[in-house]
Amino acid sequence: SGQKVCYGAFKSSCYKLAYFQDLSRRVGFQEARQACEMDGGALLSLESEAEQQLIENMLQNLTKSGSGISDGDFWIGLWRSGDGLATSSVCPDLYQWADGSISPFRNWYTDEPSCGSEACVVMYHQPTANPGLGGPYLYQWNDDRCNMKH
Repeated sequence: SGQKVCYGAFKSSCYKLAYFQDLSRRVGFQEARQACEMDGGALLSLESEAEQQLIENMLQNLTKSGSGISDGDFWIGLWRSGDGLATSSVCPDLYQWADGSISPFRNWYTDEPSCGSEACVVMYHQPTANPGLGGPYLYQWNDDRCNMKH
């Protein structure tokens, strides 16, 4: 589910947001990745500040539309493979885009990525959460366990 929206200005010019109010329909990272690929796409690679802003605007429009969208982070196509014991200094460099993009653009929340057993990345969308050190938990990125349901 989710509506596809296309823009001319971006290389990956079509986007599809899938948001499930029903917690039982949310999926882990690999399931989300497979669902995108079955749909002819890929989990999102955010390659610039402009593209990040575009996605934030799309999420804001979705919120305004009164569709009842509430707290729920979104998987993006950034992840880290290999051993889970990556030292924290090296760890941020080990993240890669699932679609093969080599874009160095990152939008981590303060103190992220935390690494360890968290190797898959979400875009925060927690409008009702109290702000943390890095401000509201909205649109910045956080590494999470890959089996979490988003």
